[in-house]
Amino acid sequence: MSKPRGFEKPTGVKDYVPEAVERLRSIEFRVLDCMKRWGYRQIITPTLEFYDTVGVASATTDKKLFKLLDQNGRTLVLRSDMTAPIARVVSSLLKDEPLPLRLCYHSNVFRAFAEEAGKESEFFQTGVELVGDASAEADAEMVALAVAALQAAGIRDFKLAFGHLGFLNGLFEELLPDRPEEQEVLKECLMNRDYVGYRRSLAEIGLPELSSGKLESILQIQGGASALDVARKLTRSAEAQAAVDHLRLMLEVLAAYGMEDYAIIDLTMVGNFSYYTGMIFEGYASGLGFPVVSGGRYDNLLGQFGRPAPATGFALKTNRMLELTADSMGEPERMVIAYRQEKRAAALAKAMELRAAGAFVVETRLLAAEEELPEPGERLIVYG
Repeated sequence: MSKPRGFEKPTGVKDYVPEAVERLRSIEFRVLDCMKRWGYRQIITPTLEFYDTVGVASATTDKKLFKLLDQNGRTLVLRSDMTAPIARVVSSLLKDEPLPLRLCYHSNVFRAFAEEAGKESEFFQTGVELVGDASAEADAEMVALAVAALQAAGIRDFKLAFGHLGFLNGLFEELLPDRPEEQEVLKECLMNRDYVGYRRSLAEIGLPELSSGKLESILQIQGGASALDVARKLTRSAEAQAAVDHLRLMLEVLAAYGMEDYAIIDLTMVGNFSYYTGMIFEGYASGLGFPVVSGGRYDNLLGQFGRPAPATGFALKTNRMLELTADSMGEPERMVIAYRQEKRAAALAKAMELRAAGAFVVETRLLAAEEELPEPGERLIVYG
């Protein structure tokens, strides 16, 4: 194995030049301010966690965790998401705080991918967790806040699709009882949006025509309340019916927020995290083929840390939004103050005055004694 050259970096990580950092931080600050106005308090957790606690509880598969050993031989991981670390904190440092708890964060997370996958191994997330509220109101708040957060980030053209694991679980158990392996095959196809594979797998299972038709029809069930009317007729499963009722109430709450136009029902959603237990959603922006936000309900995770509680949340893929917000951010106006050494005090005093006013980004430049004085301009002040 060859030694890396001085300018090389590991696969999956990247450098952010000043212009990108400026946009990234602007997104971060505006989104966190939005979340704060919704009642969420910011939390920071360590980059390193114990494998036996947060690593095991994480929904990230073991082979995608970055692992290392500490000086005592204990296995550590670089955090692969923020939900499990926050669950640890809620169950320890915040164990005496009354529920519900509203927490937000902005952090980098790490996941190991094969080199040929072309995915980032380090990326930024800005998100929220609402712990201690099992209601459809809480789930609708997640979708509504995700809409507000995307708007705060400067993204305008987007849609949020949400579904409920209870519907798929109930429907599959009703039509494919005691056949968990075949259920998982179908769910894997749905998670990967492989509808051709889903239909092929369904045909290979060889169900009666009525059952097969019901399972195939979910691929077309999308929209608003009318989609839920169709879904209700597909199943007698109590679990699936309860999921439909939950989603219907969410739509009513979103209508009260005035955000129903941003959300659509998608009952094929499975979610790519194993700890999801109920409502799940993803948000897609025009021009990107992957989600810029995802989230859902995870009612069983807190129990792994000794404080059972329902919870729901979401994370914005902050660095994915950089290219979408490049045109909307705008460049701050810059002022240059050039000065001779003998005029330093006046020049720097002026620079401090302009910076305090907040109207400009102000740079200063000391002119050499032999340097010709530049001509003053609209964005150039000269003290010579």
